[in-house]
Amino acid sequence: MTSPAARGIGMAGLLFALALCLALGKLILPEGLIRPPEWLMQPFADWINAAFYFLQNDLGLMSLTRAFSDVVEWLLDVTANLLYGKSRWPNIGPIPWIVIAITAFMAGYALKGWRLAALSGGTFVWIALMGQWKWAMETLSVIVVAAPFSVFLGLLMGVLAWRSPKFERVLNPILNIAQSLPHFAYMIPVVVFIGVGPKAGAIVTIIFSVPPMIRMTLLGLKKVPEEVIEAGKMAGSTRWQLLTRVRIPTARSEILIGVNQVIMQCLAMVVLASFIGMPGLGQKLLQLLQSLKIGLSVEIGVTIVLLAVTLDRLSKAWALRLPEHGAPSAQWLQRNRLLVVWIALCAAGFVLAQLAPYLHEVERKQALSVAGPIDAAMDQVIRIIAPVTAWLRWFLITWVLIPMRDAYLWLPFTAVLALLAAIGWAVGGMRSALICLAYFGLIAMSGWWDRAMITVYMVSISVLIAALIGLPVGIWAARNPTRAARILLTCDTAQTFPSFIYLIPVIMLFGVNDVAVVAAVVVFAAVPIVRYTIEGLCNVPPELVEAAEMSGANRRQTLWHVQLPLALPTMLVGANQSVMFSLFMVIIAAFIGTQDLGQEMQRALSSTDVGKGLVLGFAVAFMGLMTDHLISRWSDDRKRALGV
Repeated sequence: MTSPAARGIGMAGLLFALALCLALGKLILPEGLIRPPEWLMQPFADWINAAFYFLQNDLGLMSLTRAFSDVVEWLLDVTANLLYGKSRWPNIGPIPWIVIAITAFMAGYALKGWRLAALSGGTFVWIALMGQWKWAMETLSVIVVAAPFSVFLGLLMGVLAWRSPKFERVLNPILNIAQSLPHFAYMIPVVVFIGVGPKAGAIVTIIFSVPPMIRMTLLGLKKVPEEVIEAGKMAGSTRWQLLTRVRIPTARSEILIGVNQVIMQCLAMVVLASFIGMPGLGQKLLQLLQSLKIGLSVEIGVTIVLLAVTLDRLSKAWALRLPEHGAPSAQWLQRNRLLVVWIALCAAGFVLAQLAPYLHEVERKQALSVAGPIDAAMDQVIRIIAPVTAWLRWFLITWVLIPMRDAYLWLPFTAVLALLAAIGWAVGGMRSALICLAYFGLIAMSGWWDRAMITVYMVSISVLIAALIGLPVGIWAARNPTRAARILLTCDTAQTFPSFIYLIPVIMLFGVNDVAVVAAVVVFAAVPIVRYTIEGLCNVPPELVEAAEMSGANRRQTLWHVQLPLALPTMLVGANQSVMFSLFMVIIAAFIGTQDLGQEMQRALSSTDVGKGLVLGFAVAFMGLMTDHLISRWSDDRKRALGV
């Protein structure tokens, strides 16, 4: 009698054979088995547009969204007046750049000492001296408004999900889809309900950054030890006091990590919201990239990177910093000496800004610039490496990318579905096979099969190249603890960069074409592979490595037969993130010219077609969710097999 595992492998083999037969027999297949027939395609976009029209007009949701957007716009006017002097209430701005730089410096010092203080203060000094103050403050003024909204909404919904298991079960699939949707999918409904401009950018930023806060709040509340709750009950706490004085403070670390993720998501979306009229660094970078002004693009890119790293380090330091309790007998001045120093320095900054206008605002004609030297250096570099990049571009386009794209488009859609069902059955049985069929079956029914296959081709080649680069780098770094720490720090820093930044170097090297898109995606996708390869290998128990070495295994045998098998579940997390990063980056990289779902999504954004935009967004999300399911299931099986 055959075992269930053997039957599963047998069924997967039959499905694979079916896929092979469908592919090889394409010439004799009816057209309905090669491309999705008309009767299979459903007008999902029309249904979504009808639903939005009903919400917008019949239910009067437009008035509600307009009221909310008016509140957001008023707050944006306040922050805009304070940060860069927009003529709105309270009409006391702009705050001199030297005062904001001092504030950032003191925040860094209070949270983690001199090094973070130098980074924080130095970032704002750089922004001011490079003449980018107004653009940076336009970006920051939105983050200052959007992040608190996102934190509050995420905390509220996280608490509700913790309170109600039914609500959590409903919320989880929504969060899975929300965190798989590309950025542009969020923008189109917001443009329909709100319009374009800063308030639309702020609202889409709030919506985009709420999911990680919900997840971290829920995780933190679930991890609160039961004995802490019992102690609170024994002290006579009410349910509200248990929540606000016991559970939430105990879950402080996870909640503050959620705040860190919200801030980083806000920065990423604010930069991309330039596509819907959001002024600031993102809009300026978009304009410079469109005109191929590389030197100025690098300047803006450095500013965005510095701002991202600074916000990341400050929020992480806040999350990891334990509360301090001063001695009850200490005087107020002793307990708040840093606050007093900050107030004194800010007062001095205001006085100096009045005496020296340069410390209040650096005008464009007074600003420093490294664009000229960068352009000159890049011209020299490009001239030197032009033969190599030209040959590489020709080789990749002619012999790799075009043949691979044509192969993906040549495959009958039924063969692809059968192949995915075979992979699903091999990984997780009939349930996984049905999940794979459901996700890609819906893509086939959407009418965007060919565009989806181009997206799959770009993601698959990018992840493959990223793995070929990232795995050796991760293995090499894991062999030395100091080297591993440095590479992990580099990966952490690279993951804070908004995705737009990765387009700058590839455009410089390859111009605007598919090679540039793939190169940007490879760089973006290699980071999680390197990171989780190092973490997986470094967390292999040393006693197992020693046992392998004592049994006579050499370094290569120990790596292949002990370390990599044990590290595989962790490495699969990196592979999962790499695919998700690739999907997001491919959609964003449509800005520099592709023919995939991203290009159509940008067209939907320009025409404010909600139905089309969401259908395309769901198609991308389904690809990510299917990959996540398969990798997670495989990883769980490996953990069980290893007894982890």
